[in-house]
Amino acid sequence: MKRVVLVALALIICNGNHVLAQCAMCRSTLENNYSNGNPGIAAGINTGILYLLSMPYLAVLVIGYLWYKSSKNAQKKLHNSASAR
Repeated sequence: MKRVVLVALALIICNGNHVLAQCAMCRSTLENNYSNGNPGIAAGINTGILYLLSMPYLAVLVIGYLWYKSSKNAQKKLHNSASAR
């Protein structure tokens, strides 16, 4: 498990330039705004893209954690009821 996490982090760090990419329409609009002297919009769009990218992973982690805790509690209850007999 540690190896998988390390490989994932290495890939993210090595390919950091690709993380800030946008779709073609967003890119042309942001380049136009940036050339007109408004770089703040580009930073906001990139932050929004990263936010939207992280939400599905966060949801899966929360659901997985809740499932894990529920499974552990069910096993504990089953073990306690079996030992009470």
